[in-house]
Amino acid sequence: MNQTPTPRPPELMAHLAATITRARSLEELVRPLLEMLQATTGLESTYLTTIDSPAGVQHILFARNTHQMQIPEGLDVPWEGTLCKRALDDGRFYSDDVSQSWGDCEAARALGIATYASSPVHTEGGVLYGTLCAASSQHVPFNDNTESVLKLFAQLIGQQLDRERLVQQLSDANNSLAASALTDTVTRLPNRRALMQDMEQRLRLYRADEYALVVAFIDLDKFKAINDRYGHEIGDRFLEAIAGRLQGVLRSGDFAARLGGDEFVVLATSRRSDALTTASALLERLQQATSGRFRLDDTVLDYAGPSIGTVISEPDCTDPQALIAAADARMYAVKRARKEREAQRLSN
Repeated sequence: MNQTPTPRPPELMAHLAATITRARSLEELVRPLLEMLQATTGLESTYLTTIDSPAGVQHILFARNTHQMQIPEGLDVPWEGTLCKRALDDGRFYSDDVSQSWGDCEAARALGIATYASSPVHTEGGVLYGTLCAASSQHVPFNDNTESVLKLFAQLIGQQLDRERLVQQLSDANNSLAASALTDTVTRLPNRRALMQDMEQRLRLYRADEYALVVAFIDLDKFKAINDRYGHEIGDRFLEAIAGRLQGVLRSGDFAARLGGDEFVVLATSRRSDALTTASALLERLQQATSGRFRLDDTVLDYAGPSIGTVISEPDCTDPQALIAAADARMYAVKRARKEREAQRLSN
């Protein structure tokens, strides 16, 4: 077999330093390492595996093949009985006569492996991730550099895995914080901040002469009385139930948010020519959804419904706060009219 010349230590270290500096992902680190490992050991195939111990499967993640031997990427093999497991169990990293060392290994016979070397790859805490391996169909004598290079490369891969896991954890935490900053903790609806962002985006992106923003402001009448009579836990459950019903009647493109306290806002975008119809239909859906019987654990509430005010944005409107204020004013007009009707009914 024509072997690639073994690089001298200074050349190897220079190449290794450049690889580590440039690598932005596991693959960008591993593929150059496999090339360096092949050049250092003189073995035909170098590859990185992952091990799923509960499933009993070893997976070839990345591989570099030269000459006749081919270790295919993506190959899954039963973990039990593999050369990698035999080497780990025996505490042996190298054999230039696999047929004598592990003669009953069917995978080795099938691939024609005569020389084999490997090192386990561990992540933080000593968790076994997989193995870094080199193999050849020829008998290749032991190289003094092989064990140290294998261990070094396996350690670098483990560190890269730890870095990527940390980056992912930080990204997940950042996404979670970003989501929580835009989410109401009680109802899990978008909060005031998310509402303002959505309104600003709609007013900016939609052509005002063609589209209108319909804003419905919802105030839960007599919510304080519910809290006073049943307690804040039931009050929170009622808010959750209202949020669920609002979400249940949203149409494609609609948006519901909790403004704060007992106030909610629902948005709908409509062609300006259809805006009145859209606003009327939205109001009807919201009234039906938020009225009637609510079963909250062992508590049953028969709720007469909130006060809801709807407004339609004017073509020159660019201020979400002004729209909210207009819908709020419309809602209070509805609330006053309801109180007047109730007072008149009681007086008769």
